[in-house]
Amino acid sequence: MSYPIADRMRTMQPSPIREILKMAADPKVISFAAGNPAPEAFPTEAIAQITADILRENPVAALQYSVTEGYQPLRTTLKEVIKANYGIESPGHELVILSGAQQGMDFTCKVLCNEGDVIITEEPTFVGALNTFRSYQLNIIGVPLEEDGISLEKLEAALAANKGKVRFIYLIPTFQNPSGLTMSLAKRQGCYELAKKYGVMILEDNPYGELRFTGDELPPIKTFDRDNLVLYVGTFSKILAPGIRVGYVYGPPEVIAKMVVAKQCNDTHTGNISQLLCHRFLTQYDFPAHLEYLRGVYRKKCGIMLGELDRLVQNKITYTRPQGGLFIWCELPAGVDMPGFVATLLEHNLAVVPGSAFMVDGYASVQTFRMNYSTPTDEQLYQGVAILADVINRVLQ
Repeated sequence: MSYPIADRMRTMQPSPIREILKMAADPKVISFAAGNPAPEAFPTEAIAQITADILRENPVAALQYSVTEGYQPLRTTLKEVIKANYGIESPGHELVILSGAQQGMDFTCKVLCNEGDVIITEEPTFVGALNTFRSYQLNIIGVPLEEDGISLEKLEAALAANKGKVRFIYLIPTFQNPSGLTMSLAKRQGCYELAKKYGVMILEDNPYGELRFTGDELPPIKTFDRDNLVLYVGTFSKILAPGIRVGYVYGPPEVIAKMVVAKQCNDTHTGNISQLLCHRFLTQYDFPAHLEYLRGVYRKKCGIMLGELDRLVQNKITYTRPQGGLFIWCELPAGVDMPGFVATLLEHNLAVVPGSAFMVDGYASVQTFRMNYSTPTDEQLYQGVAILADVINRVLQ
């Protein structure tokens, strides 16, 4: 039978990262390709105890249908947490609990965009966001990243060239995926002022902000939002566990109300037991101490990877030096066959993600690749960078 696949899905392809991870499933392969939290980061004993307590004390609330907006105590606590941690305070704005932050990207497109509308994103950017935008058949404009974040000059040029057509700007200002870069304070303020000037919303994605292990904290763009322009998305995936699928979006009530309707058409509400778990973890456990533990784990892992890169391939390739998050972005010299390089690494049992996966044009010719230091063991970090260095030395001969 010939199945009538919808036009919006006909050209969609599986995530290249997921495809690479399938190949990396071989236990001999060291994977620098994932974006998963470190296995030792999960507070499994606390999760087991909290879950048992919930099911003993309030099983019906955990297992029954609930309101779409989310568990009210969790919503209230999250507003308090992001105010305390980031200074985000937007009177009158609403917060809805999501089934993961990715749902926030989907609902933003569903609520704000029609087919053919324009959205602007950093380039490179998160492949999951790109695939979401593509699924709504949007015209995506990528604006290059500089060392301190998106190019404001090119961002304004894109806004001016598409005046009245741009629905939102998608940004990951802190420990950006895939680059690991952090946007400067001046550029955060500049992005907001440009959004205000051109009457465009910002979708600010902050999955890694709590994972700063060096350097000074910077305020989210949402802290500047006096004109109801910023949708702020957060998640428990990197600070508690991705498998519980709990995120949230915080923004102007008119937009959030439509997102609630979109969620009612999608999954009705986020799983109650996961929401209750998150609330108890925030309020009954030492959450700040847990974050400090996570930062220590990633400080060590990032230090190992950077130290080995400095020792073995410094001056042969370039790479970012993140102050937090999970990723390092690498660039090979011009002329190296990137697809061939990635394939050779796989032949030597090391998986990385080619930079083309994170470009608006997924087939773009680039010399970059992303490495993750959170998922491998310390031993694998040493072994993997040694493999990388060996292959680099071969291709650069």
